[in-house]
Amino acid sequence: MRTKFITLVVTLCAIFSINAQDKHTSNTGIKLGYNLAAVSFDGETETGQRHSFQGGFYSESFLNQAVALQIELLYSQQGYELKDNGGTFTQKLDYINLPLTLKIYPINSFFLEAGPQVGYAISHKEEFDSSFGFFDTTQEFEPNSFDYGVNVGAGFKTDSGFNIGARYTHGLGEIYEDNSPQNRVLQFYLGFNF
Repeated sequence: MRTKFITLVVTLCAIFSINAQDKHTSNTGIKLGYNLAAVSFDGETETGQRHSFQGGFYSESFLNQAVALQIELLYSQQGYELKDNGGTFTQKLDYINLPLTLKIYPINSFFLEAGPQVGYAISHKEEFDSSFGFFDTTQEFEPNSFDYGVNVGAGFKTDSGFNIGARYTHGLGEIYEDNSPQNRVLQFYLGFNF
């Protein structure tokens, strides 16, 4: 399964990089950002946020002057924090995410974006900082390898290719088997065309 995922990523990047040769219709770049990541349990209770970052590459191909399709390959730190008087439990989940985004430019420099995302969990770690020990630290949580969800966002892009935006990721896949936990991530990012 991992080989199929890597093959899919390489193929999609190659297709979009071929399209990116015409600067009037396409561009590629790098993006870096700040994550406020949390997890929703049973669709009701949401945890505290883990402050983290994300970064990677994007390729944007214009279908016409107002509509573009963008594919990204991102490393994203996600997870959550739980706090009480006894300390802080932090669940660190790191993903390689592959968002596919439809971008609409209602005016030249402003865009709206939405689309699906798939992710592959590459690492996880539990950290506990406590002087009293109210959290059970003996259990290690093994996440599901794959995640998926939808993204919505907006941003601004200059003629020079600098862009700034905000995006919300609503996870639809269950991170673990119990209590239906799903990722929720608010992202703020900067992008630069090559």
